[in-house]
Amino acid sequence: MIDHQKILVWDWPVRVGHWLLVILFALAWLTGDSEELRLVHAALGGALVGILLFRVLWGLIGTYHARFASFVRGRQAVWGYIASLLIPSSRSQEPEYAGHNAAAGWAILALLGLGLLTGVTGWVAYQGEAWEGLGEVHEFLASAMLGVALFHVAGVAVSSLTHGENLTWAMFSGYKLGRPDEAIANAHPLAVPLLLAWVTVCAWWFTL
Repeated sequence: MIDHQKILVWDWPVRVGHWLLVILFALAWLTGDSEELRLVHAALGGALVGILLFRVLWGLIGTYHARFASFVRGRQAVWGYIASLLIPSSRSQEPEYAGHNAAAGWAILALLGLGLLTGVTGWVAYQGEAWEGLGEVHEFLASAMLGVALFHVAGVAVSSLTHGENLTWAMFSGYKLGRPDEAIANAHPLAVPLLLAWVTVCAWWFTL
């Protein structure tokens, strides 16, 4: 029998970046139609892009469960995981994931791609009337990002109920159920000030 216990899975940059992204996207959505808050909206978009760029870098050099190589899996793995949620009899055949599951991995890639495209098109449209046509593209991409985010939230809720583990709280605490050998050794708290400084720079640059 596999010995599962609470282990450290999510480092500080992943957790802080995740919740900042949630907050910034919500605020950017609420300020998107306000001409008076145009500058604020641009700053929020810049900060959001900064977080996403940092996450891409962290997906290459960060802790094990933060790296793309640990959670981006093929189509068969994705459908297998979805089937395990829908068909109880297939769960015993599905591998357990200490980090992101196969479906969440692709949702994260979609959010990263849509977020960066949303930010870039918004920044270009912000530059002047000649580029205002990109505003509609920007709004479409933002809506698509919202759709993926809601799908991701639904997936987290279903997975939490299915596996009997609060995955939302895990993204606050950093701890999940897993084997001791799957735990990360360092949460890298000192990377958080670098993340915040970079996000601030991006927010300022988007308002120029």
